[in-house]
Amino acid sequence: MTQPQAASNKQQATPTDSLQLEGGAPPPCSLQLPPLAAYVHIPWCVKKCPYCDFNSHTSQTALPEDSYIDAMIADLEQDLPLAAGRELTSIFFGGGTPSLFSAASLDRFLQALNARLPFAADIEITLEANPGTFEQAKFSDYRAAGINRLSIGIQSFNAGHLKALGRIHDDREALSAVDMARRAGFDNLNLDLMHGLPNQSHEQAIADIDQAMALAPEHLSWYQLTLEPNTVFYSKPPTLPEEDILWSIQEAGQQRMAAGGYAQYEVSAYAQPGRQARHNLNYWQYGDFLGIGAGAHGKITHSDGAIERHWKTRLPKDYLAADKDVRAGRKTLAADELPFDFLMNALRLVDGVPASYYSARTGQSLTAIEPLLQQAAAKGLLEPWTQQLRPTERGKLFLNDLLELFL
Repeated sequence: MTQPQAASNKQQATPTDSLQLEGGAPPPCSLQLPPLAAYVHIPWCVKKCPYCDFNSHTSQTALPEDSYIDAMIADLEQDLPLAAGRELTSIFFGGGTPSLFSAASLDRFLQALNARLPFAADIEITLEANPGTFEQAKFSDYRAAGINRLSIGIQSFNAGHLKALGRIHDDREALSAVDMARRAGFDNLNLDLMHGLPNQSHEQAIADIDQAMALAPEHLSWYQLTLEPNTVFYSKPPTLPEEDILWSIQEAGQQRMAAGGYAQYEVSAYAQPGRQARHNLNYWQYGDFLGIGAGAHGKITHSDGAIERHWKTRLPKDYLAADKDVRAGRKTLAADELPFDFLMNALRLVDGVPASYYSARTGQSLTAIEPLLQQAAAKGLLEPWTQQLRPTERGKLFLNDLLELFL
């Protein structure tokens, strides 16, 4: 899984225009600096999957591990003033396929990061890994380097569906990957699963869930295949299940995971008690994060109340160029952009967030958007919101309709 992108472009006329939120950063009425995380992007893959629209690239030559780690350390140096010395609560290596890099390379980056910023005593450090790149000794070395959570891109345990998805691993390697991770000492695993796959039946989708739960990971990410622009599947669409089958898979899958002890806490995230992904929770609770690596995005709250989103150059060759500034862009959010930017994250959570988070993490009083909150509640999309900003069951089903009220 990769990090959320910056908020989408605003529409021409927005409901918040009438709420006197125009202008730049809001005054920090009760703003508090949120937790700080780091997202680290390693953009290479063995093969580009036909459904993938992430910033990932194949290479016909040996990966430039040393020079890329050097570039990320230089990138980090540039961003250090944004961190303002705050400790890191989580780190996430995403891609691409970060497990293509050696443990020694990732360890060198982690040491450089920890030399510049303190790590929380219970920091969560996640590595995305592809089953096709698993080697037992390699993953034991990852664990020794301080990586304490693996997110394994299984996608399916069905050999035919894996082939249709263009994955480089098969069903046996998927099972073996989990066993290797456990033997390497990992006691915190996420398995990525997709549903709504080409020609997938209801029974096959549920069989994937059953197999995943039989492996007893601490966390499951379960999401529907979508056809995204600039992908092979978008230009040459495969045959996907009908809408009624997709709906039955969604309902039955959620029930199956709940019965198996995996509580849904976000749109596509399910966890055993106390094993929610801390890094992703920080995104959804409107925390801050550094974005290090080619194409990485970051979000930072400044002490003066300004909230900034920034992003790095996408192409590895440009990122590695010594004479090129890797910072591709930055944007300070205007006051009228903050309600949507906050809520598009917070309302993905099944239980939402405490209402106090809005003022603490945007610097705006909740009363500034009270008319919109009342409108959402009147439409049956939002629970009573004075204590908790939480979507109703209807709001979860029609989340886009709920969020559009705040555009």
